Order: sequence, then C-alpha cells, then structure tokens
Amino acid sequence: MDERLARAALTRTVEPGDEHAGRWIRRYGAIGFLERLLRPDSASADSPAPPGPPGEEDFPGTGRKRVASWRLRATAAEPARDLDAVHALGGRFLVPGDTEWPRQLDDLGDARPLGLWLRGPADLRTWALRSVALVGARACTPYGAHLATDLATGLARKGWVVVSGAAYGIDGAAHRGALAADGATIAVLACGVDVPYPRGHDRLIRRVTEQGLVVGELPPGSHPTPSRFILRNRVIAALTRGTVVVEARHRSGSLSTARAAARLGRHTMGVPGPATSALSAGVHELLRGDATLVTDAEEIVELVGDMGQLAPERRGPVLPRDLLAPATAHVLEAVPARGPTPTTAIARRAGTHPDETLAKLYELHSLGFVERHGEGWRLTNTATQASNARRGGT
Repeated sequence: MDERLARAALTRTVEPGDEHAGRWIRRYGAIGFLERLLRPDSASADSPAPPGPPGEEDFPGTGRKRVASWRLRATAAEPARDLDAVHALGGRFLVPGDTEWPRQLDDLGDARPLGLWLRGPADLRTWALRSVALVGARACTPYGAHLATDLATGLARKGWVVVSGAAYGIDGAAHRGALAADGATIAVLACGVDVPYPRGHDRLIRRVTEQGLVVGELPPGSHPTPSRFILRNRVIAALTRGTVVVEARHRSGSLSTARAAARLGRHTMGVPGPATSALSAGVHELLRGDATLVTDAEEIVELVGDMGQLAPERRGPVLPRDLLAPATAHVLEAVPARGPTPTTAIARRAGTHPDETLAKLYELHSLGFVERHGEGWRLTNTATQASNARRGGT
C-alpha cells in the first residue's frame, strides 16, 4: 500500500480534525497507522492490549472504544474504489507532499487534513495563497446578502479568491458574487465532493466546480453531520489569508471560523450591522475583541494584501466653504440667514473690525457666497450641490 492509498482509506476511518489520530499518524506515518489498525492483534474495545514491548500498546492514551471504531471503519474502507470514483468525476485526491498541497494547512498540526478530495480545474495551492474567507449566517438578512455579494465581487475584481462553505445565506451570496464577476471561488464542503449539500445549491456547486474548486476532507458519497460543519471551518480558516464574518448570531457556527483564524494568526475581520440586529450580535462581539472592522473590498485587501495596498482615506464631501481661509469663513458664519444685515452688525457678531469685515464680505461676494442689498448683506440663495462621492468620498 502506498501513502496516497493509505490516506484515502484513513479519510473513511478517521473523522476530520481528530487530533488523537493525527498524533499517531505523525508518529507511525499513514501506512504504519493503518497497518496497526488492520492487523488481527490490534486493540479493540473488548480485547486485551496486543503483544508488544512490556507495558506498551500501539496507541497508549487513546481509548479502546475510539481505536475499535477506527479499526471497524478501516476494515470496511475501499480506498481504490473511492479514488476511481473521484477520478471518474474529473477530480483528484491530494495528500501532504503533493505539489498542489497548500502548505498553510500544516499550521493545523495534528488536526491537519489527512488529504483533500478536489473537483475543479484550478491549482489549489496557487489559489489559496491569495484567498479570503467570507462566512456568516445561513438565515441572513437582505442587508447581509447584499454586503456579502458586494464584498465578493470587489475581491474577485481585485484578483482575490473567495472561499466559503456553499451553505445558504452569506456563503451562497459570497460564491455568487465572485462568480458574477467571473472571479475565482472555492467551496469547502462538509461532505463528499460528489454530494451537493444543501440540495438547493446543487446548481451553484456545479458552477463552482466548473469555474473554481470544490474541496472536501471526506471521501465520495459521504454525508454531512453537525460536527463536520464545525470541523470543516478550521480548513477554511487555515487555507485563507483572513476571514471576514458578515452577520452572525452569538452562537453562529461561522464564528468558529473566525476563532480558528485568530488561533492560526490569520486576519480576522467583521462587517458591522444594526446595533439592534441579533444577526449582527456575534460580529459585534468579535469587533469588541481583536477583529478588525471592514466595510468594503479595499479595506479587506489593505489587511491581507501586500505592503502599500492601502484603502482610500474616508472623509466627508469637500464643500466650497471648506476651502475658505479661516478668517473669511468666520465672517461668513456671522452673516444671518434671513434679511439684509448692515456691515457693522455683522462685524459685531464676528468680533472683527468693520473695515476688515467689509473686505471679507467683498471677497465672499466675488466668490458667490453673499449678496449686497443696499447697505446690508445677505447669504446667496443657492442650493448646495450634492456630493457624488461614494460613501463620503476620498
């Protein structure tokens, strides 16, 4: 048995993220670990310890029931059949050491995936080097779906790969946003790559397979469970340069992705929502911690991108009166809003000399801010032009 075949068998034997198994695979290697499970004298829930050096077992410190479960699954595994099944779909099975294997997954230590089942034409390692995770609530609001789509589209247009979990809500909006921009997207599933889950996203997952990548730790035909969704999130966090949470309740599973990203030293970001929205409460809690507030693709790229890729500075629109010298602006503020007012009255309100006030009023008149009516002055009755700057301008 070679390494690839052994790891394919172990993806049916061991649940994703099992650190007990990861520790023994690190010690014995995938082939050695599987051989110890398959040999007749392996420890089981009811049998005594197998023969060996006095006082030692194959898996000391690991419960007999856990080992018995591994052995039962290993006996039933058909790795060659699983490999043939994924190849028939045009997919492949990656293992550590492959050229396409993303080395940042090694940061997970003993919880590192045993291997990855893939469908799609792209190179996973290359794409993962420039990727961002967008995750959030399944039962999202229209506000959240709009933001996720907008962020994904913006990231895709800047050449970034959008990674998510293909679930309803924020995940689906993120994938659609990237696809709409003809961008790159990766769906990390909690089931086999041939199992469209959720069923309502069958068409979306097929589009991701054609235009991007579908990735999973479980072999073909495997179905998701609640625990597998949570464990899947650590892969999303490890693959990407940073994780953005768009809407999440306090107990949302998407928060586990952000926490995993923080533990791995990745950037953790959140998009704020209404203070009264329960669907943003989890995001706001992240932002009260170490997460960074972001509102658009530029701000995300500023964190995860290369040095010098700064988001544009945000400020309000520049109005004509903002360009006036301070002394001139001070006189303008003293001109009443209604009715012509004598120069002396304006000077008194401004606290300046009448001669200096008159000079400033003539300056303001030439700039179109005030009009003269007899011996008095009044503001010019012109509407302020609305700014066309996006969200405050730059």
